[in-house]
Amino acid sequence: MKTLKVHGAAGVSNILIGESLQNLQNYIPAQHAVIITDTNVRDLYQQDFPPCDVITIGTGENIKNLATVRHLYEKLVDLDAQRSSFIIGIGGGIVCDIAGFTASTYLRGVSFGFVSSTLLSQVDASVGGKNGVNFGGYKNMIGVFNQPEFVICDMDLLQTLPAKEILCGLAEIVKHAALGDAGMFNYIEEHYQKALALDRDVIAKLVYDSIVIKSSIVNQDEKEQGERRKLNFGHTFGHAFEKTTAVPHGEAVAAGMVIAAGLSVQRGHLPAPEAQRIENLLKKLKLPTRIQADKNALLEALGKDKKRQGEQIHFVLLDAIGHAFVEMISIAELAAAIKNPGP
Repeated sequence: MKTLKVHGAAGVSNILIGESLQNLQNYIPAQHAVIITDTNVRDLYQQDFPPCDVITIGTGENIKNLATVRHLYEKLVDLDAQRSSFIIGIGGGIVCDIAGFTASTYLRGVSFGFVSSTLLSQVDASVGGKNGVNFGGYKNMIGVFNQPEFVICDMDLLQTLPAKEILCGLAEIVKHAALGDAGMFNYIEEHYQKALALDRDVIAKLVYDSIVIKSSIVNQDEKEQGERRKLNFGHTFGHAFEKTTAVPHGEAVAAGMVIAAGLSVQRGHLPAPEAQRIENLLKKLKLPTRIQADKNALLEALGKDKKRQGEQIHFVLLDAIGHAFVEMISIAELAAAIKNPGP
């Protein structure tokens, strides 16, 4: 097991890479703990849960909303959960987002931790302290910054994931390498087949390296005032694709990275062969590099982007594989990129 630390305003979050769900009891700091999980994880792994109250929610992006949070509040009241209680989210990114937001707002905040069960949540959603829900169809419009006390990344839980879920996680892993570590990008190019096959050593290294990059950035900028914006590489168009086509997050981000790399080339920052390397790697990982979507709907979604300021958006570009930076780009220029996506 390896441990990394994320330092937030409210405390330190310990990321435990390679720890087991079966050891969760060792990390619960309160007598009364409540587990929030989804139906799939409960059915597969409830026998490994510690003896706690369990609240089960549904699955899918459509349940990541205030109605689910209200349901959780009601259940917590019924269970007499108090400020001294502890909430544990066991599941993927949706469970972790909802559980973290609910814990952060119930009784003005109770402590919480995560057991991350998907590759995507291990490298992204459960790490960094962003907790939130969707509103009006737009992603993460309501939320808080608040760090979990711990995140357990259990590699064994990945074995029961559908192939599409693995691909979503690999997209975020490529994102981290593209924005922050050229050596890691080279490693993925060399070991992509083992990554697709969930080779334990390769996946453990990629999860660790991704969290090193993300935790380093979050430790500098917890609330996304500057440096943390780099973690949105591929996400401006990615979130717009999610909103307009309902494709999975990782697939949307993959196509978003191709557009962002293409814009980096067009603006004279990134050599065209480097952008092509990104697209080629995504294809090898069986991820889409183009997504068909209604142009007007995409523009409407871009207009609701949380990074928007007036008629411009804080947009993440590359000047080399492994090095990202942020520039203000007009929505008009992004509209032109939709018409001619890619490098």
